[in-house]
Amino acid sequence: MTNTLSAISSIPIVLTIAGSDSGGGAGIQADIKAISATGSYACSAITAITSQNTLGVMAILPITIEHIASQLDAIFSDFTVAAVKIGMLADSQIIHIVAEKLRHYQPKIIVLDPVMVATSGDALLEDQAVNDLKLQLFPLATVITPNLPEAAVLTGCPIPKHDHQLAEIIAALQTLPSQAVLLKGGHFTTSANSHDWLICGSRVTCFSGRRIHTSNTHGTGCTLSAALASYLAQGLNLEQAVTRAKHYISQAILHADQLHVGKGHGPVHHFYALHSKNGIDNKELEPVTETGSN
Repeated sequence: MTNTLSAISSIPIVLTIAGSDSGGGAGIQADIKAISATGSYACSAITAITSQNTLGVMAILPITIEHIASQLDAIFSDFTVAAVKIGMLADSQIIHIVAEKLRHYQPKIIVLDPVMVATSGDALLEDQAVNDLKLQLFPLATVITPNLPEAAVLTGCPIPKHDHQLAEIIAALQTLPSQAVLLKGGHFTTSANSHDWLICGSRVTCFSGRRIHTSNTHGTGCTLSAALASYLAQGLNLEQAVTRAKHYISQAILHADQLHVGKGHGPVHHFYALHSKNGIDNKELEPVTETGSN
């Protein structure tokens, strides 16, 4: 009994700070699923409540600054948080209170997913909030995880469609005030594979996996960054954690069509390892890494 209790108490705790998705495919719900499926304990601070499903977002109710602060105080005063994952923050006030609390409690690992652009292409943050995100939270982050449209907003570069534009945006990301950047390349569709690039100073490592054709990709960005936070909380280094997180999201996308959830763009299958019955070889999508510098 003592050994069992010891094992339970040693599970790494990951805090996700993000909005709630009532459809369960993205946001806090996706984060909790991904963190749990990858072996960590998930707790949360909710920044907004959305009414949404696989067809779209119907309404957003922001949480008050006071209650966001209260949630963070409640978590940090009781739990030993090994890592923090940050998702949708919505406005400058929320960015400032989250940054204030993180500076106060000083968690060792912060994975920041800068949710700024909707799938439709609409901006989710005003220009001032984007600047506040860069000034207040980027310096605290262990790694930020923008997709290509978000990276374009952060750098002022065009969304890359060719290799030379990709090199330009990577160079611009290297100037941001963060320890590392994981550039998610799902939108770079000129390749048969899906690439992500881990940028640590002049060192750029490419993680490559087979591109999976499915319409059920709701919550992929949330899921990848939450899995990354989970693996970092477990003691993996950044390259190891990215490799594991990319493998996890690839498998979750590969199995997404098994869920049959909703009438629109469905979620990925966070718990594919528990529910899979088709015997797919998980090693098939193990990412290949290539390292270079520029």
